[in-house]
Amino acid sequence: MPTEILMPALSPTMEEGTLAKWLVKEGDTVNSGDLLAEIETDKATMEFEAVDEGTIGKILISEGSEGVKVNTPIAVLLEEGESADDIGEGAASKQESGPKPEDQAPAGASGITAPEKGYGRGETEATPAPAAPRGSDDKRIFASPLARRIAADKGLDLASVNGSGPKGRIIKADVEGLSASEAPKQKAAPAAQEAPKAPTVGASADAVAKMYEGREYEEITLNGMRKTIAARLTEAKQSIPHFYLRRDIELDALLKFRGELNTQLEPRGVKLSVNDFIIKACALALQSIPDANAVWAGDRILKLKPSDVAVAVAIEGGLFTPVLKDAEMKSLSALSAEMKDLASRARDRKLAPHEYQGGSFAISNLGMFGIDNFDAVINPPHGAILAVGAGVRKPVVGKDGELAVATVMSVTLSVDHRVIDGALGAELLGAIKENLENPMVMLA
Repeated sequence: MPTEILMPALSPTMEEGTLAKWLVKEGDTVNSGDLLAEIETDKATMEFEAVDEGTIGKILISEGSEGVKVNTPIAVLLEEGESADDIGEGAASKQESGPKPEDQAPAGASGITAPEKGYGRGETEATPAPAAPRGSDDKRIFASPLARRIAADKGLDLASVNGSGPKGRIIKADVEGLSASEAPKQKAAPAAQEAPKAPTVGASADAVAKMYEGREYEEITLNGMRKTIAARLTEAKQSIPHFYLRRDIELDALLKFRGELNTQLEPRGVKLSVNDFIIKACALALQSIPDANAVWAGDRILKLKPSDVAVAVAIEGGLFTPVLKDAEMKSLSALSAEMKDLASRARDRKLAPHEYQGGSFAISNLGMFGIDNFDAVINPPHGAILAVGAGVRKPVVGKDGELAVATVMSVTLSVDHRVIDGALGAELLGAIKENLENPMVMLA
């Protein structure tokens, strides 16, 4: 029977996307792994691959279509011997109505949404939900021709194989790595539920617009990224019990040390920034205060062993928080090169989801914009975020009691009280301060 190709969830927060470009046309034959389309998510433009073989019988969503909901049929794939006449009007009616609530995938603790019946995969594939077990009264097994051939060659009983294709259809990937004795037992499908959305707060859009009736203004339609930022940060401020810890950090020793290192690294084309030292200082602090290297996971806390540090990067219309993984293990020059690469690709919206997912801790640095200090909002499920202000020349009282002038940077640690208590947060911030005021220690 014809198989619907559904709009996939290609990013953790994707609820809808833009079908930017078709890479195939009706009548084209495709194999598993062939590129089908380019899809713009709330974060990036990604390629969408086929997971099965067949012929493109009908394209349901045209190029440039915006706001296509996840799980909406976008095309129909025909098996060998089928024709476009077999498609019928079902797909067209689904296209108009969109996915039903029961077709929505469950969202995990991190808010990642995966389509239960999604077809295909992009650079990072949303994990398909297992098919519901076949009842004793359901004698028909849905499988692609290629999957049937592989199963026959291996002597597999397809009735014992979980299908990850649309509507539980068994595809090549489900049988390729199995032997006759390794076929997985059926598991019940998880109960479907809608992805969480931030509740509407305040007056309605029409009510707000009425307040400004007669005044000149420009109405800006929210893009996917702006909607995601609004939903996640509303959720964060409403559901995370923030508390804030503040310290002043003297930077003169770091600035002198940085200047010396940059002089030595100049022949290699390396120039370290203060932010590179902050990333390293935070990564090492998480290792020295391991209980603070943790995230909130709904009904438990996950304590991480590596220091995976996220860094906020401003882009046009929003921001990314790419993650530098195993930051405690990397040299300053390696962190600098990786951060430059991630920031550049973030601004071009070329990051893959695995490059901005995860981490236990984040850094938001607005010092370069002249901001002295601010309070950052925690990016769930992180346990904390460090808000970094500008380094400013200020009078300070030295260790000998004499008045002196020093370059002082104000930082604020926003902490999730469910994960980190006050004293533990103070220890973490103290360790960060110690590392930055004694930068040579970070190289030991």
